[in-house]
Amino acid sequence: MLMESRARLTLLLLTGLLLIVFVLSLGIGAVAIPPLEVLGILAQQLGLPVASTFDPGHVSVLLDIRAPRVVLGIMVGAGLAITGATVQGLFRNPLADPGLIGVSSGAALAAVMVIVLGATWLQGISTLLGHYTLPIAAFIGSLGVTMLVYRLANIHGRTDIATMLLAGIAINALMGAATGLLTYAANDAQLRTLTFWSMGSLGNATWAQVLSAAPLLLLPIMALPFFAHALNAILLGEAEAGHLGFNLERIKRVLIVLVALVVGTAVALTGVIGFVGLVVPHLLRLALGPDHRFLLPASALLGSSLLLAADLLARTLVAPAELPIGIITAVIGGPFFLWLLSRYRTRSF
Repeated sequence: MLMESRARLTLLLLTGLLLIVFVLSLGIGAVAIPPLEVLGILAQQLGLPVASTFDPGHVSVLLDIRAPRVVLGIMVGAGLAITGATVQGLFRNPLADPGLIGVSSGAALAAVMVIVLGATWLQGISTLLGHYTLPIAAFIGSLGVTMLVYRLANIHGRTDIATMLLAGIAINALMGAATGLLTYAANDAQLRTLTFWSMGSLGNATWAQVLSAAPLLLLPIMALPFFAHALNAILLGEAEAGHLGFNLERIKRVLIVLVALVVGTAVALTGVIGFVGLVVPHLLRLALGPDHRFLLPASALLGSSLLLAADLLARTLVAPAELPIGIITAVIGGPFFLWLLSRYRTRSF
């Protein structure tokens, strides 16, 4: 009972933290917009009565440039963190990560193929799809590799988790080798694009991207908490979960598809952003325990806040230039993760 009260309080605090980071992300930048003006502009857009009038330039910067970037950051951060918590629960391994089953490497290989071969062998496809070529290719790559790993791990109609992990490691190695070969063949301009894409960025976010990606990100994110009881049962062991009445094969298939959908879409839109899916759920598990009823929504909230904070630092620390967001997530989360590990190292998964 005490743990549940603590978990509910943590969810409330994380919601408040996300709201604060949300307002700061909209207000801070090359054009500074005070927090009260940010809230006023948002209230005006929602049709609420607002007495003040606002600078049209501020309104344009907030709504057309920063808002799509912030909204995309919230969705991607929530998606990476909640899928990380799901995979760690499914594999009963706190070091598991969606990238372990090939999702990220498949997306990365497809994206690298577009960047390196887009002007030659894939010119027809690039011309047809235009700016959507890279995200569509990354999404197809992630989903294809995930389905391959799942197929390899399916033995006599049952999905063996250990085989899936081993298959994921082997596929990751193959994808990495193919990506390295294409990187070796890339020219200087392509290498620069590859380097920045591999470290992630929210800089290219537009409302068109956000609206097209929203169903692919939000629907799985909202669906995953409904599997919290099943993930809690899996922690006891697959046999015990089966005895409790859970159809494990169906649950595994659904969870893997949902994870691939979220991570593939996120990688397609923002590039590879590491650390969030691995560490955020683990930090919260150390603080809240392994109950997925609280761990999944808390991971989504903290993942969003962390990614927004990282993006805010990435675009302000060296302005007018911009740092890759993957560097910031590692710098923010790494020391905090080590501190929590040292403090809670006696606890088990």
